Amino acid sequence: MKTLKVALLGCGNVGSQVARILVDDAADLTARLGARLELSGIAVRNVDAPRDVDLPAELFTTDAEALVADADIVIELMGGLEPARTLILHALGSGAAVVTGNKALLAADGAALYEKADAAGVQLSYEAAVAGAIPILRPIRDSLAGDRITKVMGIVNGTTNYILDAMDSTGAQFADALAEAQRLGYAEADPTADVEGHDAAAKGAILASLAFHTGFDLSAVSCEGISSVTAEDIKAAQEAGFVIKLLAIAEKSPDTDGSEGVSVRVHPTLLPRRHPLAAVHGAFNAVFVEAENAGELMFYGQGAGGAPTASAVMGDVVTAARRLVLGGPVPAGRPSGSLPALPLEKVTTSYSIGLDVADQPGVLAAVARVFAEHGVSIETMRQTIHGEGSSAELRFVTHRAPEAALAATVEAIKGLDVIKNVKSVMRVEGV
Repeated sequence: MKTLKVALLGCGNVGSQVARILVDDAADLTARLGARLELSGIAVRNVDAPRDVDLPAELFTTDAEALVADADIVIELMGGLEPARTLILHALGSGAAVVTGNKALLAADGAALYEKADAAGVQLSYEAAVAGAIPILRPIRDSLAGDRITKVMGIVNGTTNYILDAMDSTGAQFADALAEAQRLGYAEADPTADVEGHDAAAKGAILASLAFHTGFDLSAVSCEGISSVTAEDIKAAQEAGFVIKLLAIAEKSPDTDGSEGVSVRVHPTLLPRRHPLAAVHGAFNAVFVEAENAGELMFYGQGAGGAPTASAVMGDVVTAARRLVLGGPVPAGRPSGSLPALPLEKVTTSYSIGLDVADQPGVLAAVARVFAEHGVSIETMRQTIHGEGSSAELRFVTHRAPEAALAATVEAIKGLDVIKNVKSVMRVEGV
């Protein structure tokens, strides 16, 4: 019976669970594959560090290069750009299949990895890089290959979804919800990558590249985090029938010259409570896909965690092993399309705008005139009087319009004498 050597790079939360599956489920995997998967070693920085999983000590090594050189399948779960990039390139060049969950590397330098894999005729798989256990990349790449995807919109960061969901359900301010997420282990001690949207942006670039068959890196992604979202924003959203989610959105749109392009963006977004993504609670993830023929599809599940993410890794490992045992074509790697990335100002979207205004005659007319001058129409308007009538709050939701026109509208409104403060500006989807 054929034996395939598997090298594991990294033994953190996910890596330790992958190693556990390879060791504990070896007999089942052999029966499914008709070949043995031999965990030949685990490359780590410190072989004596404590592990969550009890694994044979002889598996651990600090010599990642030697492991890679002798492997049929390399699983990279180290994270970061280097030495992960160099080790993956070496593995692909030596003819090994590579499975990775490294979203940052794929978003930053995926094109070089795809090119190397294609040149070597080997498999590069990365289901675990987006949305943890949720099988989303293969359905986009394979199941929808005969369709035309028009939009992908997802909650792809469990930390931010937990925080916003807690704010929605308890009325907590952002700082308090973040502290609770850190206490429960949903947020890191330094949560910047999550709350500022960087993690979601990397995943958005990967989703866009697969959905639209064109390579998009982080420079193509407009990114805004959730640290400015207040309890007042959450309450106003509730009163208007919305919920706030941090979404990664990749959407095919017409450019100003009529040609097609793709906008890729991450930002806090108002969603109607009837929308399927509005019902995603806690640290769960979900991705909503719109395609010309399939219509609307949603993929939901655990977006992080050792065992759930290890499930996605092992799906790629089994697929790679089957190809090595049975032969057959390597799944398409390098994107073949050439759609341009559209800058944010060319996106067509809706705004929710919250204003503190003087409570006096003519205010609404003055604001409405600014909207009209910029070609932006108002879909809904709500007014709340504060105190004894000295000031009021106006909340507008616009119809869809070019981002540039919406942004110019907000800037012009700020210049009105009757405006005390522009409290919040947030994009709206799903209306």
